[in-house]
Amino acid sequence: MLNTVSTFVNPFTRLFDDQSQYWIDNSGHMTLGIVLICICSALVLGFLISLLYMFTNRKKGYAQSYIIAMPMLSAMVCTVIIMMCLMIDNSSGTKAAITLTGAFSLTRFRSAPGDPKDIAYIFFALVMGVVCGIGYVGYAALIFAIMAAVLIILNLTNFAAPKTQDMTLKVTIPEDLNYNGLFDDVMNKYTTAWTLRRVKTTDFGTLFDLVYDVHVKQDIDQKKFIDEIRTLNGNLNVTLVLYRYDDQIYNTKNK
Repeated sequence: MLNTVSTFVNPFTRLFDDQSQYWIDNSGHMTLGIVLICICSALVLGFLISLLYMFTNRKKGYAQSYIIAMPMLSAMVCTVIIMMCLMIDNSSGTKAAITLTGAFSLTRFRSAPGDPKDIAYIFFALVMGVVCGIGYVGYAALIFAIMAAVLIILNLTNFAAPKTQDMTLKVTIPEDLNYNGLFDDVMNKYTTAWTLRRVKTTDFGTLFDLVYDVHVKQDIDQKKFIDEIRTLNGNLNVTLVLYRYDDQIYNTKNK
């Protein structure tokens, strides 16, 4: 009976061993089956990370190219780690491969500015590739399960969601209207803080464009906010940009 139990336990416990010790057979050649298991494991975990990203970003949306990139990154990093371990002796190869992963931390994603959480998912995929590449397939699955559970819980509980939203308010006023203190009461009603960042003339000086950084309260009616601004600026253009507008020219902190 004990022998029967051990036959079921041993294959499971070997998942948490260093699989790289099985890459080389007695003749000194690479064991192809184990290498394929590690690469396929990295590919599957990368695909699961993509599904996790799709779930946590289901409200905001996501790009197909980003989803496809994560399993590819996991598999490619895993392949690089394995090849380095096979080219050098196992212990030195593992150290060199792990050191190589530091190069991935220098990667700069030159896409459109997005959520910093997106880069965290990229590094999540890289970590899965590294762990599978050095042979610890079982630990890679365990790490994924823990991280996935944490990310799902944080997403469902809306953890650390701010009580205000950073937005940009652009207001057009006629040239003869004194804007100093004009919108203070409305700002106090609908925001927690605001800063006038830029004043610019338009239409040959007949109009002024005011640009404010505003911290808008979460539960306010944005239409009423805009309508009250319009009653004060002569019903001219009012634009509420639903993200913080970064104007590097007028940002004094960068000077």
